[in-house]
Amino acid sequence: MQRRTIMTGATTGLAALATPALAQPAPAIRWRMATSWPNSLDALQGSAVNLCKRVGQLTDGRFEIRCFAGGELMPALQVMDAVQAGTIECGHIMSSNFIGKNPAFAFDAGLPFGMNIRQQAAWLHDGGGLELMRALYRRSNLIPFPAGNSGAQMGGFFRKEIRTPEDLRGLKMRIPGLGGSVMAKLGAVPQQIPGSEVYAALERGTIDAAEWIGPYDDEKIGLHKVAPYYYAPGWWDTNATMSVQVSLPAWEALSPGFKAAFEVACNEQFMLMPTRYDARNPDALRRMLAQGVQLRIFPRAVMEACYKAAFETYEEIAQSSEDFRTIYGPWKRFLESSNPWFRVAEGNMDAFRFSHGIPG
Repeated sequence: MQRRTIMTGATTGLAALATPALAQPAPAIRWRMATSWPNSLDALQGSAVNLCKRVGQLTDGRFEIRCFAGGELMPALQVMDAVQAGTIECGHIMSSNFIGKNPAFAFDAGLPFGMNIRQQAAWLHDGGGLELMRALYRRSNLIPFPAGNSGAQMGGFFRKEIRTPEDLRGLKMRIPGLGGSVMAKLGAVPQQIPGSEVYAALERGTIDAAEWIGPYDDEKIGLHKVAPYYYAPGWWDTNATMSVQVSLPAWEALSPGFKAAFEVACNEQFMLMPTRYDARNPDALRRMLAQGVQLRIFPRAVMEACYKAAFETYEEIAQSSEDFRTIYGPWKRFLESSNPWFRVAEGNMDAFRFSHGIPG
C-alpha cells in the first residue's frame, strides 16, 4: 500500500513536470494600467505595481495587468482621459488633480480641511460616499476603486517664510486641486505641475513653493535641496485617497471572479499604502532636518484664513455645480457627525500622548 502511494505520487509529479503548459495557462484577460507616478516613488508607483501583481496571484495568472509609470504611455495628467477613451483599461491616479473636468471629482481624493484617513475610509466604504462617486463617474464611462491613501500630507517646501496671510499674495506655488483654488482666493498663483517636474521648477525659481506629499516622497524627489522651509500641516490633503479609475465597458466585461479579485487587490493596497508611509515618513523627516531643513508650522492666522476661504470656495462651487452640490451635502453631514467622536476619543488621547515623552 505504501509502495503504491509513493509510485502514484511520483507518477503524478512527473506528469506535472512534463505538462508545464497545463500548469500555467495563458492569461484570459490582459489589461494595461497607466499611473500618474514615476518609478522612483515606491510607495505610490510600487503600490500600483503590487496591486497588478496581486490580481494575477488571485486569479492564478488568468487576469494580467501590466503597469506603466507616468509618462510611459501618456503624460501623467492625461491618464484619466486615456481610460475614459478606452485607450487603456485603468489608471492609478489622485482624482483631485482632475477637477478641471468636474470639481466634484475632488471628493474621491479628499477636500481641504476635510476628513482624516479613517473618516474618509468610513465615508467611502460605509457612509455612502463610494456610491455617490460611482454614480458621478458612470456618466464619464468610469468606475472608481479606492486603492491607497498617503494619510495627512505636509505643507510643502517654501523659498521664504510664511508669517501672515498677506505673505501668500503673489506666491507661485505648485498646488493642484481645490487646495489651489483656495490659495488663489487668498492671492496666491497655483501651478499644476507633474511630480517629475516639481524639483526643476522649484530649483529654477519658476515657482516659490511646492507641495508634494510628505517626508518620504519629498526627500526622494529632492525638494529639501532647493528650498529651506518645510511647512506643516498640509491642510489641503488631510487625507489623500488614490483611486484606480477603470473603463466601465472593460469592467462590465469581467467575470464575477475577476471583479472580486480586482476589488480585493484594491482594498489591500488601500490599507497597505498608508502603513508604508507611516513607517517611513518619520526617518525621512529626521534625515532632512539633519541636513538643515527648517521645519515650520503655518501660523494660526494663516490657517484661519485658509479655513475660511476653503468653505467659502465649497459654497461657491455648490452654487454653480449640481454634481458638487449633490455630494457636498452628504459629505458635510458625515464630517459634522464624525468629528465629535474623533475629538472625544482619539483627539483627547493623542493630545495627552503627544504632550509626554516615552518613559524608560
